[in-house]
Amino acid sequence: MRGLLKILIACAFFGAAVFWFLTRPPPLAEDFAAGHTADPDNGAQVFIASGCASCHAAPDAEGADKLVLAGGHALASDFGTFYAPNISPGPKGTGDWSLPEFARAVTKGVSPQGEHLYPAFPYAAYAHMTDADVADLYAYMQTLPVSDSDSRIHDLGFPFNIRRGLGLWKALFLEPDFVVTDAPTPELERGRYLVEALAHCGECHTPRNALGGLERTAWLTGAPNPSGKGRIPDITPAALEWSEADLVYYFESGLTPDYDSVGGSMAAVIDNLAQLPESDRTAIAAYLKALP
Repeated sequence: MRGLLKILIACAFFGAAVFWFLTRPPPLAEDFAAGHTADPDNGAQVFIASGCASCHAAPDAEGADKLVLAGGHALASDFGTFYAPNISPGPKGTGDWSLPEFARAVTKGVSPQGEHLYPAFPYAAYAHMTDADVADLYAYMQTLPVSDSDSRIHDLGFPFNIRRGLGLWKALFLEPDFVVTDAPTPELERGRYLVEALAHCGECHTPRNALGGLERTAWLTGAPNPSGKGRIPDITPAALEWSEADLVYYFESGLTPDYDSVGGSMAAVIDNLAQLPESDRTAIAAYLKALP
């Protein structure tokens, strides 16, 4: 009996060690942004394209207050409710984060304390960002106003409140490659980068499996609305018959070809896209129309 107990204890310790190894937070490349001189002006464009203020500004923020990244925006999901944290450059936000710490959070989903971040923060998409854009974004965000608001704790039940388990989720669902592997022109390459990385369109427009991983084989084919109201639409050519010109106009004005106006969370996306160069809106439209 004692021998069996020893075997069970040894198996438990071995299983715990394997779990601890498999769920360890991924490191940042040692040569991250090596030799790059940060460009805050480009960082401002990355900030807009990535929709940072859409989640991290206070829910009722307007005008210049949208640059105060106090957090508080609620993101409902099947696993609980996540609250966007304060990421302003102050002591209650990211004020004491170094560039490598910031980059590891944005592209690896790991906090400066070495904890996994929840994928309500779309680091699975931001993982495709270039080192230069991450460094430029960091430089720009250091210039933004400071907020002294406390970050709200996520409302999650067991076992989703155990962050260490996210290491397994990352092993399953963090993909190193773009979904669309072939981008034969600079315009399509730019469109892919905007859609799949910065603007993280797939996070809403792609269905998820039971564990919350994106079903990449059904890329941008629509998904249930996390709020429980309606469905986020399919934006592949099979379902969206708009021309490239229609899409570009929609991204700028928020008006559909039938002159309906954008609503819901997409209104914030349009507000961001309208601030980008027209060439970026055209690249996004070209990418969407080129999808299989």
